[in-house]
Amino acid sequence: MTDTYPAFDMGPVPLPALDAEPAELFRGIYGMPMFVNVPTLDMAASVELWTRGLGFFEFFAAPGRVTHLRRWAFQDVLLVPTEDPAGVLAGPPAMTVTFSCVLSQVDQIAAACEELVPGSTSGPRQTPWNTIDLEVVTPENVRVIMTAARPYDPASAEARSLRDELGIEGPSA
Repeated sequence: MTDTYPAFDMGPVPLPALDAEPAELFRGIYGMPMFVNVPTLDMAASVELWTRGLGFFEFFAAPGRVTHLRRWAFQDVLLVPTEDPAGVLAGPPAMTVTFSCVLSQVDQIAAACEELVPGSTSGPRQTPWNTIDLEVVTPENVRVIMTAARPYDPASAEARSLRDELGIEGPSA
């Protein structure tokens, strides 16, 4: 993989560090390169978990039609009302979406979500790709992964796996 390069200056995600500071909530207007539409049966409950639990804020709302939530730049969610419970609550979570955060936010997000919707979280857990991930299942039955990059250690099992199994060389120490 020789055509890759560090591009952390293109987005809000900070370099992985134990003391990384989260990006500020982004209140600017831009053409959204990606967003998630989430149908919800209970807009108020959904807004509460996404804002108080997951750290989003209400960017815009057209009552009865859409609530636009945002966290960091390029982390946009549109909550849209639905009256079809089968499309929202049927079976295991039908959709998974992942949002970046920093290590210091993982435990506070878990605690806030558990307070609002007991039993909604799983983890946090360490992944083979050098992150700490928290899973949250929202009232709309969306599986949200809040992922925080860990500092890169070239001697770690994760670095060896990336190098030996996938051919990816990480940054030097």
